[in-house]
Amino acid sequence: MTSNDHGDALAQQVAAAADSGTPLRIRGQGSKDFLGRTPSGDVLDLSAHSGIINYEPTELVLTARAGTPLSELEAALSGSGQMMPFEPPHFGDASTIGGTIAAGLSGPRRPWAGSARDLILGVRLINGQGENMRFGGEVIKNVAGYDVSRLATGSYGTLGVILDISMKVLPLPEAEVSLRLDHGETEGFNAVEQAFRAGVPVSGAAHDGKQLRVRLSGTKLAVDAGIKHLGGEQDDDPATFWHALRDHRLPVFTDDGPALWRLSLPPMADIPDLPGQRLADWGGQQHWLRTDASPEHVFSEAARLGGHATCFHGGDRDGDVFHPLSPGLRRLHERVKTAFDPKGILNPGRLYAGI
Repeated sequence: MTSNDHGDALAQQVAAAADSGTPLRIRGQGSKDFLGRTPSGDVLDLSAHSGIINYEPTELVLTARAGTPLSELEAALSGSGQMMPFEPPHFGDASTIGGTIAAGLSGPRRPWAGSARDLILGVRLINGQGENMRFGGEVIKNVAGYDVSRLATGSYGTLGVILDISMKVLPLPEAEVSLRLDHGETEGFNAVEQAFRAGVPVSGAAHDGKQLRVRLSGTKLAVDAGIKHLGGEQDDDPATFWHALRDHRLPVFTDDGPALWRLSLPPMADIPDLPGQRLADWGGQQHWLRTDASPEHVFSEAARLGGHATCFHGGDRDGDVFHPLSPGLRRLHERVKTAFDPKGILNPGRLYAGI
């Protein structure tokens, strides 16, 4: 295991930036530069801060530096028959665990195995004053007071520079299959929900507008029973479709067109009434949509369905990318930002203007 700890040097850079009031743009390998509002500030480079610090397969815990590539972590885990349950998207060969956690990204397995935020045990980060701080730990029950580890997950670096991450890992499933079924979207996701409640080991459910795709993962006995329960045709390689969905290599992601939106909705919500090319994931709780509808229209429709929307790629990155905050939530965000980053130098405006 390697461990290149540049934490002290990075903390000194942040402290100097705080003293001078210089905004910092936190960056690993740049695979997620397209996310959020337009980045600004001097680059704080975390690419050299990499390596696995501690990995105990028997304890189901891994700790790594933020600049560690996902591919390196997956190789180490696979060698011990384990995986990151939240199935992080790669968006390129250089994608790192720090950027993944900072953006709070999870793949197709998320509704059934947990999100990135659910599986984080602890972090070490640098706040906006250049202080090196630790939160959480390397055991499951080690949270007292505010759970900063999870607060930092999905904060896009606006609260602190994530240095090290401890996370829960799980064994790889004994068996896995991918099924194709000729169900409509609503009918198909209802069938998946009923199958899951009946004990079928669902680990993925998506609909591309033509077919329902279902992945089953677990013991061979449970997977075989799930195949009998759901029916359908099996893919020759169960990983092909799901890796393409995870890493955004399907047509809805790669075709040229208008902005790509992500709508996060409650279970069993209605299908969004928006024009454009669409793919539904997470059993209908996440919709990927290419649409030329206005941001106001998309935000309004997501809110009507009880969810929220994010302009994931393209669009006006100087405007509202994330779902607008209510006045109360805005004040809460501002207070938390001020507590961690009083000078407002860390990824300023990456989430919301002025935060």
